[in-house]
Amino acid sequence: MKAGNQTATIVALCCLKDQTLTTEISQIAIRDIGGLEVLVNLLETEDLKCKLGALSVLSQISVNTEIRRTITDLGGVPLLVDILSHPARDLQILAAETIANIAKVRKARKIVRKCGGIPKLVDLLDVSRTALMTPMDDLQPEEKQQVLVAKAGAEALWSLSQSTKNKEAMKRAGSMRLLANLIKSIHLDVVIPIMGTIQQCASESKYQLGIRTEGMIADLVRHLSTVTTRTDLKKHCASAIFRCAEDEQTRDLVRQSGGLDPLVKLAKDPAVQLDKPLLAAVTGAIWKCAISPANVRRFDDLDIMPILVGLLKDENEEVLTNVVGGLAECCKHPENRTVLRLNDGIPPLVMLLNGTNAPLLQNVALVLGECAHEMESMEIIDKLDGVRLIWSLLKNPDTLVQANAAWALCPCIQNAKDSGEMVRSFVGGLELIVSLLRSEDIKVLACVCAAIAKIALDRENLAVVTDHGVVPMLAQLVITIWSRKPTVGLGRKASKEEGTKSNSSQSSPNDSEEDDRLRQHLADAIANCCNWGINCHEFGRLGAIPPLVSYMASKDKNVHRTTAYALHQLSADPFNCITMHHSGVVAYLLETIGSSDEKLQEASAGCLSNIRKLALSAERFKYKQ
Repeated sequence: MKAGNQTATIVALCCLKDQTLTTEISQIAIRDIGGLEVLVNLLETEDLKCKLGALSVLSQISVNTEIRRTITDLGGVPLLVDILSHPARDLQILAAETIANIAKVRKARKIVRKCGGIPKLVDLLDVSRTALMTPMDDLQPEEKQQVLVAKAGAEALWSLSQSTKNKEAMKRAGSMRLLANLIKSIHLDVVIPIMGTIQQCASESKYQLGIRTEGMIADLVRHLSTVTTRTDLKKHCASAIFRCAEDEQTRDLVRQSGGLDPLVKLAKDPAVQLDKPLLAAVTGAIWKCAISPANVRRFDDLDIMPILVGLLKDENEEVLTNVVGGLAECCKHPENRTVLRLNDGIPPLVMLLNGTNAPLLQNVALVLGECAHEMESMEIIDKLDGVRLIWSLLKNPDTLVQANAAWALCPCIQNAKDSGEMVRSFVGGLELIVSLLRSEDIKVLACVCAAIAKIALDRENLAVVTDHGVVPMLAQLVITIWSRKPTVGLGRKASKEEGTKSNSSQSSPNDSEEDDRLRQHLADAIANCCNWGINCHEFGRLGAIPPLVSYMASKDKNVHRTTAYALHQLSADPFNCITMHHSGVVAYLLETIGSSDEKLQEASAGCLSNIRKLALSAERFKYKQ
């Protein structure tokens, strides 16, 4: 190839192609004697046969990681991208196959995008529906070439889709319509790289929307249900559903397309249980689909709970995370808590609390928190020392583990026998949970406040947390959250000053929901902490009243209920009543006193009563003078 003329080069390439190029020894030998430089240079020739020969060799040896990097460093990627525009189908196929191998290197993926290779590869996917739906043996030669070109292009895009920027470029190039067309094909060699590309791209919200609107969910379910030995196809389908099922409409489409049945069938298949990547994808899809109550009802009909409990014995942490996540969603329905308990699912869940995998611990805390709502399950958790293990998760550095653990403690404290003594038995436990009020994570703060509200129902525990400084910390938290003004939903309109503050701290709907959740539980914690010593007076002295009154402006009824309850408890102190009145609480309470919520009515009436009693006492005192 180096010294011969054109004919000699072609003959040499043919001889080289006949060698066993798939072995690492052959691949490294070609690199070490300078063969890669010659092969890359041949890509620039005008001779079709030389290009074909060079590409035939490069497409085979580029499976080697070192050779991929060398080809990239030699400037081979731009040359391959240029060949994609060549009218010869054979060249397009080999160039795309080579790019599919080389694009597993990050630098190469970037170069392909910079050289405009992505639109060219997307164009290769444009195949007629007839060619996609006709068996390969019945296709005309030109149609066969189209299908093979699409297969090679799909493989290249699959490798390129590991980059977020490349996903965006593929979307701009119009890939969604073509992917939706190709996924309907009967040719598995085409469908598998297309599915690989889809499941890679499904992590992006724009692609999730496109997958739903282009009608791909039904195709995903169809391929998932297909009887085939290609488990990688089922894995990609399940993985795509897993990533897309965060969306409620997608979950409904999976159910309506009959996708829940094959997922359950795969989960209980012994052969699938040995294939960990496939099992992880299937259990992940089950977990996300179970977020919808309608899907849980269908899963219950398919007897999913014993299957998931059986999978708790698996040693793969990704599988366990997904299985436990599915159990957490299913156990939001009381009947499934009983099924979990009767299938001896609680002991292995408690054992998992000893692990260190953060996503797994997040889900274990959630499912045990759901189980703790049932008294019989709570007894088992307590007997297995599960509450202590959940409490120990508060020391975990992962904020979501902390939040879920604190949330799980609420039903545990509420339903445990002699819960007050149990909480006090955890050495340093109360100090630990109070210290989490310094967290900067809003979910952690909300869940810790909810737990403190339960802890404070026991007077001895309330005395302990008071000694640990819970009152000033809660008061400071009220003031901090006050700066994130809730949307005005009750009583008077926001003042000019409040409107300025509100506009200066615009937040997304999700932020607003999280803020309201924190306000709800923070107010509940303050209310329950008022029942010890001078805590009630201290909240007023520390300036917690005006910001707490502003919480009544929220649109969330739960915030109204707990805030009114907190104001009722705080109004036991005369000075707090004066502050409330000056803060304009009466307008809010006059509105909430007419609520259909009895607890909100009672709290509002009680607070107004205390304010009115103080006003009457002041009038009588003034009259006597």
